[in-house]
Parts: sequence; C-alpha cells; structure tokens
Amino acid sequence: MGRLIRGLAAEGNLRVLAADTTDITEEARRRHGLSATATAALGRAMTGGLLLAFLLSKTPRERVGLRFDGDGPLGGLIVDAGPDGSVRAYAKNPQAEIPLRADGKLNVGGLVGKGQLRVNRALSNGEIYDSSTELVSGEIAEDLAHYLWQSEQVPSAVLLGVRVYGDGSVQVAGGVIIQVMPEAPQAVIDALEANLSRVGGITPLLAEYGMERTVELLLQGLDYQRTDLTALGFKENSIPLQFQCTCSQQKALEALVFFDRSEREDMIAKDGGAEAVCHWCNERYWITPPEIRSLAEPSTGKEVRCPDCGRLWYFQTAEGLEVHHDGESCTCGRAVRLSEAPQA
Repeated sequence: MGRLIRGLAAEGNLRVLAADTTDITEEARRRHGLSATATAALGRAMTGGLLLAFLLSKTPRERVGLRFDGDGPLGGLIVDAGPDGSVRAYAKNPQAEIPLRADGKLNVGGLVGKGQLRVNRALSNGEIYDSSTELVSGEIAEDLAHYLWQSEQVPSAVLLGVRVYGDGSVQVAGGVIIQVMPEAPQAVIDALEANLSRVGGITPLLAEYGMERTVELLLQGLDYQRTDLTALGFKENSIPLQFQCTCSQQKALEALVFFDRSEREDMIAKDGGAEAVCHWCNERYWITPPEIRSLAEPSTGKEVRCPDCGRLWYFQTAEGLEVHHDGESCTCGRAVRLSEAPQA
C-alpha cells in the first residue's frame, strides 16, 4: 500500500504533493515481470500519474491517463490513475533492458527514447481532455514537468525516483511535485531552486530518510506546513494508494463478443475454451465453453456485423449487455445500417 501527503510552503506560494509508491512499484514489477530499468521507468510513470491525478483533478471520479510513446526498446508506457488513490499501468516490452549509464545509474531515458507524452483527463461530466507534448528526455520527471508548463501552465518541480536491489526487487520508489503558485515572489522561487540544486536527486533521500523527511529537506527554510488529512477521515494522516485494476471474469468474457460466433466455436474446438489476459495487470482469466456459448444463444442474444468486413456493429444478450459501434461508418467505409446487416 502506498501513501500520499500534501501541504503548503512559503505562506501558500508553494503547493506540495508527495507519494511513497514502493509497494505499488514492486507489485507492478511482479505482475509484469519487469526488467530493472523497466521497473524504474514504470515506477516513475505510475508515481507521476498519481501525483498529477491529485494535482489536476477536481472530483474523485476523474482519471488521468499518461502514454509515453517513445522510440526506445521499451516500446511505450501507459498509466491510468485517479484521485481515489488507484493506479494501473503496463509497459509494451516489459523485459526490455539496456546497459547502465556512464554514471552507473539505470538508463531510463535510453529505454524510453524520444517521442511524445500524451495525457488524457477524463472529467466527471464525461468529457475527455487530450493534450500532448514532446518527450524532453524520456526520464519521466522532466517530461511531466514540461507537460505541466506547456499544456497546463503550471510551473512545477517534479522529482521521481526508483531504486532496485540486485535481484530486481524494489527498494524504494516515490516522488514529489512542488507547484509554484501565481504571484509567488522571486525570492521564494530562488530559495526553492537552491534547495533542489543542493539535494540533487530524490532517490537517495527517499532511501535514507523516507518520504516525510525528504519533503522537509526539499523545502528547508520555506516554512513547510503539512496538511492535516485526519480531518478528512484519513486516520494515518496520509491518503492510501494502491495498484488496482478494473478487470474481472465478466469483462474478460464480454471481450469475446468482438470475435464472431464461428471464431468463438473454433476456440472451444481447438483449446477447450479461451484464455484472456489483462494488459493492465497481467491477470489471466479462463473462459469455459458454456460461458463462451452464453454470449449469443439464438433465443437470448443478437449480433449484428458488417456485411463487408465482419466488424461487430451491435451485440446484445438477455443479461442486458450491449455493445454499439462508435460512429456512423464502419472502419471499411460502409455506412452502419443495422437493418441491412446480417444478424446472428
């Protein structure tokens, strides 16, 4: 279980969020079989996603999605996080690895590569806000700081760190965002920059002092005041964080509707059922023949597919599950008319 704390400094001119994500990063490593450098990359990205979710969200129902599309061996990182403290994430090539940097540190930037950071914010009213910026270094923290400035006009210091043991397991992971509020005096900004320059990287601080003391050191001389979260019902004075996926046996079954009936029968004939693997958490689900056939029994369900390419346009079961094609045209170009399409 991870933890998040928050506070203010310099008489409210600095807003601070900090997260300990050691357990979360270790769970992601175990679930996805991550290499050491991939562990550092995904751990930083998950921590950053959680911090941004709490920084930018207005309601607990909002979500923040991060997609690091780099040209490095990792292939990309995808993160989904929310201000409810949940996060899920995966790397496209989880076992990708490259040599250490010249200074002996994990080469996250080299593994991620150059490309784009895409950010989508799912608002509570159902709207989706999408934006993207160039990856500055692929080191994650610098990329997120660049995004906050370019797309959100939020000047911020973003510090993220992950340290692993020799066997690849996670020793410590976490991060801090320090947001500079509008009208902050230059003297406050100068003092913050001096502190950040003096302490160097955040990972050694987290490993030696822990999250709370690390924040105090970063804001030394700036009158840091930690927010009392017990008043909001958090007895430990911190917000719990966890790796949490939304997959389930039922969702795994429903995913099979995109295969036509003959393809589903072929799964039964060849494999005795079907295995579905969640890309977010690597959980595996076995779907039995009766479950597969329950998707579209002639007396209870209906499928409507494109006459030209066979793409699913509409699906319904007696249990109430409905899938609709999104848009007026099929991907092959044919107009979507349910009455003209073959039904099953």
